[in-house]
Amino acid sequence: MLPRSYESLPHSSIARALEVVGDRWTMLIVREAFWGTRRFDDFQRTLGVARTVLTDRLGRLVEHEVMDRERYLEHPERFEYRLTEKGLDLWPVLMALRVWGDRYHRDGISETEVVHRECGGAVDDRRMCSSCGMALGPLDVHQVARSTNGVS
Repeated sequence: MLPRSYESLPHSSIARALEVVGDRWTMLIVREAFWGTRRFDDFQRTLGVARTVLTDRLGRLVEHEVMDRERYLEHPERFEYRLTEKGLDLWPVLMALRVWGDRYHRDGISETEVVHRECGGAVDDRRMCSSCGMALGPLDVHQVARSTNGVS
């Protein structure tokens, strides 16, 4: 893999962010972490990513303090990966990508829907509950399968 470097853009916050999360697999790993995936084998099974790629991306996310790595088993040694505060701050980015993808790809229909845990209302493109109007963060919502007729 070619090294990523944006040294010619030293004052670009976007370039610096892309150094951490700007590849295909990294944001998908972050997405899965938002929906509760914690263990290496679960990330691998859900995403179908090569184990070497997953190891590299999880290592980078831990190195950049987007995720923490916590041992849950000693023999054999196994770890869980959890989003840090820095990782949770990617929530608006992830939701913006979701809205953009729903609008411009797959005929505007996602296979899942993000809903407010408290009242069950759908989350709109501003991360607000369409039922109660509450501004929502990542801990306020969960993902549900959308039924085939568009109603969950």
